[in-house]
Formats: sequence, structure tokens, C-alpha cells
Amino acid sequence: MTSHTHGDRPDMHYLQLLSQSFPNIADAAKEIINLEAIMNLPKGTEHFLADLHGESEAFQHVLKNASGNIKRKVNELFGNDIRESEKKELCTLIYYPEQKLELIKAQESDIEDWYRITIHQLVKVCRDVSSKYTRSKVRKSLPPDFSYIIEELLHESLSDNNKAAYVSVIVNTIISTGRADDFIVAICNVIQRLAIDQLHILGDIYDRGPGAHKIMDTLRQYHSWDIQWGNHDVLWIGASAGNDACICNVLRLCLRYANLATIEEYGINLVPLATFALDVYGDDPCEEFIPKILSASPSHKDSGVMDAKTLQLTAKMHKAITVIQLKQEALIFKRRPEWQMEDRCLFGHIDYQRHICTIDGKEYEMKSCNFPTIDPQHPNELTEEETQLMQKLHHSFRISEKLHKHVRTLLSHGCMYTISNSNLLFHASIPLNDDGSLREVEIYPGKRYAGKCLMHNIGMMVRAAFESGIDKELQVYPRDYARDYFLYLWCGKDSPLFDKSKMATFERYFLKDKTTYHEEKGNYFKLRDSAEVCDRILDAFEVKGANRHIINGHVPVHASNGENPIKAGGRLMVIDGGFSEAYHNETGIAGYTLVYHSRGFQLVQHEPFTSARDAIVRETDIKSTTQIVEMSAHRMLVADTDKGEELRFQIEDLKKLLYAYRHGIIKEKRN
Repeated sequence: MTSHTHGDRPDMHYLQLLSQSFPNIADAAKEIINLEAIMNLPKGTEHFLADLHGESEAFQHVLKNASGNIKRKVNELFGNDIRESEKKELCTLIYYPEQKLELIKAQESDIEDWYRITIHQLVKVCRDVSSKYTRSKVRKSLPPDFSYIIEELLHESLSDNNKAAYVSVIVNTIISTGRADDFIVAICNVIQRLAIDQLHILGDIYDRGPGAHKIMDTLRQYHSWDIQWGNHDVLWIGASAGNDACICNVLRLCLRYANLATIEEYGINLVPLATFALDVYGDDPCEEFIPKILSASPSHKDSGVMDAKTLQLTAKMHKAITVIQLKQEALIFKRRPEWQMEDRCLFGHIDYQRHICTIDGKEYEMKSCNFPTIDPQHPNELTEEETQLMQKLHHSFRISEKLHKHVRTLLSHGCMYTISNSNLLFHASIPLNDDGSLREVEIYPGKRYAGKCLMHNIGMMVRAAFESGIDKELQVYPRDYARDYFLYLWCGKDSPLFDKSKMATFERYFLKDKTTYHEEKGNYFKLRDSAEVCDRILDAFEVKGANRHIINGHVPVHASNGENPIKAGGRLMVIDGGFSEAYHNETGIAGYTLVYHSRGFQLVQHEPFTSARDAIVRETDIKSTTQIVEMSAHRMLVADTDKGEELRFQIEDLKKLLYAYRHGIIKEKRN
């Protein structure tokens, strides 16, 4: 928000509008007092997560425990006053109140005494997590049924002799009226809600794991969050927009990881694909397309052990959609020659008699060369049956109401980057030249951008794919081009979401020589350890502040090999430690999350999550180790944040309104 002035003279139109909300001196003065007070509250806690990849149970748990923030508060509040087992039980109750209550009631001999002790403990925790907010903000977080009671308990204390009996009677009455369970559930949810003020998702909700749709359902209900789109998110957004190459990639990845839960939830009909695959590849063992089965842990019960028949069918469907995908990509690459990606149309480079593929003048042996739907004279053309299949799949994606609802949520809460409290957040990279300067990228014929302008215009391009029924003169980018551009974002060399020399999908599936699988990383990944390069990027995005940072996801940090997630002298933090189970063996951990509270940054390294059931029954939390990244010399206040800057402008404008009232420029009105 900026101050609305012309030189020293207030913008009268703006002040007239402001006077409708604050019609007299008393109202304007009261709001100034309120805003000045808010400025001096501690900064709210921000929570940064990246690369969730459908791991809904682990995501839900990290959200519930606020990356260990709640456990930390319980330890600070109760110290040695209660046993470790009691602290574990209290934390588990806060995370999973309904389920934990059922277990406790089945084994607790004196439930009324337990209720009494527990309610007092929960009120103490709730009082602590709510202490950095205004009463008004806390009140808005309270459930209607218990709003008055919780508010009374939060602001009264047993240590106050005059109020001790009052507080005890409230607690006893909650128990005697049979509302203890409901009250405990309500206050636990309030604690979870207030433990985190703002959630930042640094991309890649989708693919690999089985629960992306569950994550999206949770986020739709979450109080305050934003997302910086990742390459996998953009792939699904592109599929929703009707990009057939994106649709094929989405299905290929789901089949590759034997994970169809999200596809099924969105109502995508795969029967035509299964029928086609059995008909065309019935005699093909499709060995290269046997899916990667994740462990049959409770969190992957939907994608656990497959029987041999299902495994074979999945492999055939996997091959069928991969061949169609490569053809669909070739159609777009030829339609958009300015992308310079026609060299990726590799079906035209195969000698189908000799089972050889020629790339950059060098011959490579194929793993297999069974392509019944490819005409060597026209290798990238779809057969009539493939065309009909794609029409059915396209229709299925376009009419999925739930998918479109989730995509609209991604669009309304997301963008390519954001700047929050001196932190620059984006999923993967910023295209750079060899010398570390920002690279100009042509995203549309004649339109070249670098850095901040590049990210902004890509965001405009993404949204243009969904614009319909508007005047063509108002369109920044044509809708058909924007729809195609999702494929470039997924696998284009200069895409900020990919930034590699090539996507070696064809080579990995079809060529024996593993040297062809190599994907050369772009300059951002080669140069991001440099403090100078990071400062150049931060300057280009106009990120202010003495302690400013870039925060990324996208590339898993190999903690088991000693890789440090903190780079460039503390200017860059990479928080993808591998939430996805598919990465656990590779990284040795199960992800990083970052917490930024009023005292500074804490980077939390997580070990693999077992299941919600284990957390409830055995009280196993995610084992996490916390690394202090950067502590502030003083406790940061709202005044030190972006919100504080916004409030300062509001206070300035309100003071101008007061001046206008007191000098008769604007007449006061009665409430």
C-alpha cells in the first residue's frame, strides 16, 4: 500500500473514500491507536515447505506440529514440571485431538481428573501461542461454540486469587455438561491455527506420492498461505488448461510411480487407455516401463504391492502414454520453432531396422524397438486410434470439476515468485548467463525478459491460458500460445522451472547408453554458491533489508553426502530435502522445513514419517533436528516486517484524514 498524495497535498478522492470507513475524528484516532499497538507485537511465525510431492500424511503432520514449533513451546512451558511421557501425550493430543481422545478414554481410570489437568495445560499452551496476536485476531480464530469460553480462559489465570474460582468453575462446568471432548478438540485446533501465522509452499505439490488432492483440500481450508508454482504444479495446471503434452506427462508420471489415487480422485477415466494399451502392446513385456513401486507403508497403501497382472497392465499403459507424449511434444515443438527444441523430436532419429538412434551424429543402441504405432516415414504423427484416445483423455481432464477447483486455488494463491520480509521465494531457478548476470529469455516472439520481469510475465502467460470471453485487445498473450507454453515451462532449457540442457525422458526409456541420460544443469545451479551472484539476483528483485535471503526448493539436498542446505554465506537456503518417499534413499532424510519466528530462522531436518496411526498410538513424532540459521539481536516486531511497512502507510493516511477533519476540509459524520 502506498500513500495517496500529490506532493504534500493529500489525494482528496482517496481521503473521501477513507472517510467512509472512519467517518469522524474518534474513529480515525481509534484506528491509529490500534495500528500503532499492532506494530509493537512480536512478528508472526512463517512456515516454509517445499516439494511435498503428494506426501499428504507427512505434510499434514508437519502442519499440525508446525515443524516442531509446538513441541518446543510445550517443553518451554512445562520443562521438568511434567514427565516426558506426559509432554509427548500432550503434543500428540494437540496434533490429533479426536483420535487421541478415543485412545485415552479407553485406558484412563479417572477421566474427569484427566480432563481437568489437560484443559488447564491446553489453555496454557494456547495462551502462549496467542500472545503475539491482537485479541481481535485471536477472536476470529476461535470456533463459534467456544469462542467466549476460550477467550475468558485465555485472559484469566488461576494465579489471580480473585479469579481462581471463576476459572475453576468454567473448567468444571465444561466437564459436567459433557462438552469436554468438544472443547479439547476446539482448543487443539486453535493452537494449531495460531502456531503458524503464514505458510509458504515453494512449489511441487503434485506427482510421485498418492495424496496431492488431499494436500490441496487442506490448503483450501488453511487460514493464510501462498505458493510459488513448481514444475510439477505447472504440469498439472497445463493439463487442466488442455495442453495434451502435459496431460500425457501427468499420466506417465502417475503410471511410472504406480500412483493413480489422485487421477482417480479427479475422475479421470483411464479405461480407454487400458483398452488401447492391451490391444496395441498385449504381446510386449514392456520391461522398461515396469513402474517404480514405493514401499507398502501405511502412507502408500494405495500404491503398495501390485499383483503381476496389474503390474503388467500398468507397464503397457505406461508405454502407450509415453509414446503418445513424445509425439504430442513433437507437434508443439514443430509448431513453436522459436523454442529451438525440434532436436527433441527423437522418433525421427531412429533407424527402425537396425534398432539405432542417432543423436548429435553419434549412434546409440536402443533397449527395444517395438513401436507398432509409429510410421517410420511420419514418426511423430498419431494414429487414428491414438488421436481418438487423446480426445477422450483431453475431455476427461477438461470436465474434471475437482481438478479445476484445485487449479483455480493454485492460481489465486500462487505466482512464480514472491518477496516476503526480505526473503525472495521461488521454486527452482533464475536463468543466468555464464558470468552470473541475469539472462534474457524470449517467452513470446519479440518479448524478452530477465529476472523479476521474466518471472512476472511468465505468471501473466500462465493466467492467459485460462482467460476466455475477454476482448482480444486486452489479452497480454494469446490463449493458444499460453496453453502451449506450459510444455516449455516443464522442459525448456531457459525455463526458470527446469533450467537444464534437456529432459532426457526418451533416452532413459529407450537407450542403453546411460551417458545419454545426463541433463546438464543451468548456470543458476552452478553459480548459486556465490554470494555475489545471490546478491545480484536479490538486487534485481529489489529485495531490501540487511539480512535478506533467497529460499528455494526443487533440487533435493543430499544430506547423507554432507551437502549443506545453507549456501552463499547464508544468503541462500535450499529446503528440498526430499519429502517424497521416492527420494529418501537418495537424500538420506525426508525433507527440510524452515521456520521464521520473531527470534530468527530455524532450519528443521526431518527423518522419514511412518504414519499418522503411529503418531497417534505410539506418540511418534517426526524425528527432527533443528539448526539455528540466523538469530536476530532483538526480538522482531510487526514493525520490522512488510506488514509493518503497510501499517505505517495506513497510519500516515489516517493522520492526513485527521488533519482534514480538524481543518474542515472534510466534514465529520455520525456513526
